[in-house]
Amino acid sequence: MIDLIVVYTDRLDECRAFYTGLGLTFEKERHGTGPEHFSATLGSTVFELYPAGDRPPTGRLRLGFTLPSGPGREPGRHTDPDGRTVDLRISA
Repeated sequence: MIDLIVVYTDRLDECRAFYTGLGLTFEKERHGTGPEHFSATLGSTVFELYPAGDRPPTGRLRLGFTLPSGPGREPGRHTDPDGRTVDLRISA
């Protein structure tokens, strides 16, 4: 079981807006002296968006989410601001 996915990006606000548009709900977080980032909980999995900072951004990656239906949630293949493929499925 995967319980944590962390994506590092140079486009933090744009990525947060993109994933929020798909239906994820983020909380702003900071652990100790670490960077401010965004976290969404999907069942037992935590999905986090972190500023890349001195790390290279997370490169080519394909993500898949199954979310309940809701306004603006369009199933299908999407591309996030960093070019990652995101497949969105809608549950009944």
